[in-house]
Amino acid sequence: MRFDLDGLPVHFPYAAIYPEQHAYMGELKRALDARGHALLEMPTGTGKTAALISLITSYSLANPSRPLRLIYCTRTVHEMEKTLAELRLLFTHLPPAAARSLLALGLSSRKNLCVHPQASAAAARDSVDTACRRLTASWVREKAASDPESTPLCEFYETFDRAAAAGDLASLMPPGVYTLADLRALGRQRGVCPYFLARQMVKYANVVVYSYQYLLDPKVASIVSREMQKECVVVFDEAHNIDNVCIEALSVSIRKQTLEGAERNLRRISQEIDRFKATDANRLRAEYNRLVDGLAQRGNLPISDAWLANPALPDDILREAVPGNIRRAEHFLAVLRRLVRFLDGRLETENVENEMPVAFVSSIFSQAGIDQKMLRFCYDRLHSLMMTLEITDTDEFMHVQTICDFATLIGTYTRGFSIIIEPYDERMPDIRDPVIQLSCHDASLAIRPVFDRFETVVITSGTLSPIDLYPRLLNFNPVISRSFTMSLTRDCICPMVLTRGSDQLPVSTKFDMRSDPGVVRNYGRLLLEMASAVPDGIVCFFVSYSYMDGIVNSWHEMGILQDIMQHKLVFIETPDVVETTLALDNYRKACDCGRGAVFFSVARGKVAEGIDFDRHYGRLVIMFGVPFQYTLSRILLARLEYLRETFQIKEGDFLTFDALRQAAQCVGRVIRSKADYGMMIFADKRYSRHDKRSKLPGWILSHLHDAHLNLSTDMALHIAREFLRRMAQPYDKTGSGGKKTLLTEEDLQNMAHDAMEM
Repeated sequence: MRFDLDGLPVHFPYAAIYPEQHAYMGELKRALDARGHALLEMPTGTGKTAALISLITSYSLANPSRPLRLIYCTRTVHEMEKTLAELRLLFTHLPPAAARSLLALGLSSRKNLCVHPQASAAAARDSVDTACRRLTASWVREKAASDPESTPLCEFYETFDRAAAAGDLASLMPPGVYTLADLRALGRQRGVCPYFLARQMVKYANVVVYSYQYLLDPKVASIVSREMQKECVVVFDEAHNIDNVCIEALSVSIRKQTLEGAERNLRRISQEIDRFKATDANRLRAEYNRLVDGLAQRGNLPISDAWLANPALPDDILREAVPGNIRRAEHFLAVLRRLVRFLDGRLETENVENEMPVAFVSSIFSQAGIDQKMLRFCYDRLHSLMMTLEITDTDEFMHVQTICDFATLIGTYTRGFSIIIEPYDERMPDIRDPVIQLSCHDASLAIRPVFDRFETVVITSGTLSPIDLYPRLLNFNPVISRSFTMSLTRDCICPMVLTRGSDQLPVSTKFDMRSDPGVVRNYGRLLLEMASAVPDGIVCFFVSYSYMDGIVNSWHEMGILQDIMQHKLVFIETPDVVETTLALDNYRKACDCGRGAVFFSVARGKVAEGIDFDRHYGRLVIMFGVPFQYTLSRILLARLEYLRETFQIKEGDFLTFDALRQAAQCVGRVIRSKADYGMMIFADKRYSRHDKRSKLPGWILSHLHDAHLNLSTDMALHIAREFLRRMAQPYDKTGSGGKKTLLTEEDLQNMAHDAMEM
């Protein structure tokens, strides 16, 4: 359908639109008009992706003088594929001339795009990268030119390189929408490398869909996203955890294994230097002269040689000559050896230590004789040396790269970080496992270059409440900040707060109550009663793996688990991805065949973040407890202190906000469209407190009636039976009475006409 939105002709790929989609587009248009950033919370299952890509594509087509390009960032490959499928549908509804001129593509790692038979067979991502470099690095190709028999090359890359040299890449990838599968198929059909082709065509594409890391992680962003212009609109979808992604991008952990691996790497590099001295000393001399002139080797590298970039943010990288005492390769290796020895000594501690970067750098200088400037240059100097020594096995050198990451970051930043040394994990004090953690506390550091560089950045998700905390956490000023509710023809969401069992004993996962046999038994009875009354799938979320293991064992000993399995099969998420995938497949089979099933999962786990339990796969979700972070974690305590001092965010406010967004994310898995229906049980007495409950998203709170706030198990069971009986009745999908929940083109025209008359 095509409709007018405040003077903008919008092409939409469906015959009708939800009112909240229409309102969402209106706010998005205002942000684009103002050339500012937006923070938008939209309920799950209301067509957020379709609204975003339709509005931004239509806006770009309507303003040829200001051609906007869309960078759409997702968390998982599965979400990327869903977004590209929506784009493909949208392109079929655009005017033919416009559709023929637009290019949209997904970009992922070599692991997901490589079509070379041998290279793509490697299991790990780093191994695929290494196999690719062995076939495509510039020095390998130079060697093959003189000795083609003994040096294998990648014929797919060679085709790409010839087309790139002739300026003929556009003919290899005509306009259209390319998913990862399409790119691989195109690569095999044309005999061209889909990974490097996509990397080059990103510069010319109208829509690019890729992972958060490609914009937020400086090591990847400065290689992949360097060419993106200011006119791009950046969308971070499902961005409720974006502050954690930013922090992880600038944090580094070093263990004993890292230091042992780094020592092996340094021995290997030393052997390579000796070999080059004997065979090609001029290369080392040329590198030395280049470093004297201060010419970084980054800017003009062939695309196949670009490895990971500097871990510091682009604006914080020094633009000057490499210090004289690490210009010679041997001297640089000696510095790294001293640094590794120093870190090894620090790992021998018996107590937890917490230092700021300034103090840590000064102790490195006093004990190892390495100053701050040398530390800052560690990463670039290592990269230059690996290029000179023509090293292709990058996966083998991950350990020394981690050490140089660490050195560069502590040499660059003085605020927003702390170095925490722990001799063992507090939860397992008997097992010695020392670790040095460079922990970033300021999420705004990693995302600041994105806000500064692009006109409009849209942060959107179904769970951004309380929405006023994100601008403080990420340190930006959105021009639009809005939370939308869900327009429904029937009350198809039924949230409940369960505070006590049938025996009236309170239930909670508070630390002093969680192992109480009464609480464990009441949680088990709740699940058993629901399993007997609710058809199809039930999803249960626990606060942690250890709590889930403990409570499932207790249920087994009490005989509750066997009783549950009389009604439904039970499947469990584990930390192993393959096991969990298999469990999910079998859970779905059990739901499909009518047997019904229960899936035990963990808040903050893979299932809570990315798996949908729509339709009969999830008729009820039970959140056992409030998923607070482990509050004795040293890293969390350091971050809370930083947030309090820098952004005036209280510890309790942040912890509650973080726990409730995770809980909302878990229960939101059950509703994925308006035709769907499901129940949500928050099983913990703390949810009945207003200060906790009010942090839930508005679209959940609007359906949480006062009568559902302080329930026991038998009351919840009665409400569930009533709700399921109500949902079994036929209903009008477009909305009856005065409020329509599905708007046609005619409805939108009438709305526009009424607005003009007013």
